[in-house]
Amino acid sequence: MVKFREIIRLHELGYNQSEIARSCVVARATVQDYLRRAAAKGLSYEQLLQISDSEAQSLLGKGKPPLVDATLVDFEQVHRELQRKGVTLALLWQEGLDQAAWTFSYAQFCRRYGQWKGQHNLSMRQVHKGGEKVFVDYCGLTVTVIDAEAGTESEAQIFVACLGASSYTFAEATPSQALPHWLGSHQRALAFLGGVPAAIVPDNLKSGVNAPCRYEPGINRSYQEFAEHYQVAILPARPYKPRDKAKVEKAVQEVERQILAPLRHERFTSFTALNDAIRERLSALNERVMKSYGCSRRALFEQVDQPALKPLPTMPFVLARWKQAKVNLDYHLEIERHYYSVPYWFARREVSVKISESLVEVFYDHQRIAVHPKASIPYRHSTLAVHMPPNHWAYKAQSKASFLAWATQVGSHTHRQVEAIFALKDHEEQAFRTLKGMQALATRYGPTRLEAACRHANTFALVGLKRLKAILKANLDTMPLPAEDDALPSAPHDHVRGQAYYS
Repeated sequence: MVKFREIIRLHELGYNQSEIARSCVVARATVQDYLRRAAAKGLSYEQLLQISDSEAQSLLGKGKPPLVDATLVDFEQVHRELQRKGVTLALLWQEGLDQAAWTFSYAQFCRRYGQWKGQHNLSMRQVHKGGEKVFVDYCGLTVTVIDAEAGTESEAQIFVACLGASSYTFAEATPSQALPHWLGSHQRALAFLGGVPAAIVPDNLKSGVNAPCRYEPGINRSYQEFAEHYQVAILPARPYKPRDKAKVEKAVQEVERQILAPLRHERFTSFTALNDAIRERLSALNERVMKSYGCSRRALFEQVDQPALKPLPTMPFVLARWKQAKVNLDYHLEIERHYYSVPYWFARREVSVKISESLVEVFYDHQRIAVHPKASIPYRHSTLAVHMPPNHWAYKAQSKASFLAWATQVGSHTHRQVEAIFALKDHEEQAFRTLKGMQALATRYGPTRLEAACRHANTFALVGLKRLKAILKANLDTMPLPAEDDALPSAPHDHVRGQAYYS
């Protein structure tokens, strides 16, 4: 440090860095460093002569900043910064050095941060009331189940539930952690306990929590329905906070050590066999005396938790899954390759669909707008008449019977004409448009004239809509028929004897 002025002087005289290093007996990198610092600050040899060594060293960035008391370091801010992805203690320490926030070494920085964290990351002792909470989670260990017939293997997931006050534990094996198995395990756990607690505390598994959040977690809709059915609250643990569910973490450890580890050499060919083995060892786990309490989990459960549990609901919970769907233009929506109708005014709207084992229910704005029995035939339609617009319903209601019933109301001649129209067609539906035209004639000319026109057409063996239109347009329906002319009485005449002659 005492040679920094000489280094600058020789540089200004035109010597290169190697010559300056040999002259001042310092490393070439030291010469390069001082020259770079002086150039950055715009310092010359004459300027350095006018200031003290400490001032010059400070300007060149080589002076020692005043020591900073470690107690003044904001380790709270350091802790928050560490939560960000990619941020390390080494990075924060270097940034502090650059900003002259501290002068101690990296090892001292890490040690002092560890001391602060130990003082500020204490565990709060939780006090659990009887029947208040049941904690649920899955074990990290799995058990292999071999299907000899299919020649396949699957890894069984081990579900664990534990009451807070007594640590009374339930465990079972399921094929997966999917929603049906997740809720099924909950049902069997509550049945095992013989009652319902006030709250369930799960981890942030996707089957239960679809939006993990420290403050406002989003509960899966089916899981929420399960909670409403059992009148229980769902209180998800905070993300990355295993201490929130320390009870079940300990229960998982006990299940892994006391149940799964002893079964590691056994071979299971079905989930039934595996659950039978788990159930046997689970009973022993709950009967084992806990040193800290001086009694077993079962005994403590019967004393503390069991009396406080609410009774199970009388009706079993029916699992249903939800999905969002958009109603098609034909006021139907597709669920599992089958089409279900909704009221036609909901076409092109987004709806929520609840799919259970036997029903398909459609909701809009939290109101049920349609319900259908669940159908298994693919690519077919389940349509309710009340869901159809009036014109669609009228078209759908068309049939030979309905047209014949209408014709009977108009008159016998109309009925005869309708039957003749059906007789001319190869398929019944081919006559529907013709008969809709006849109904339009009845609306335009009235049923009485249509009946007369049909009588005229039937007399001359005329069949079809065009002929009826021509008769009505020419007012032929008002003219007497030939058979009627013959029946008219003749005018009086001298050469006509009359009816009295033959009496």
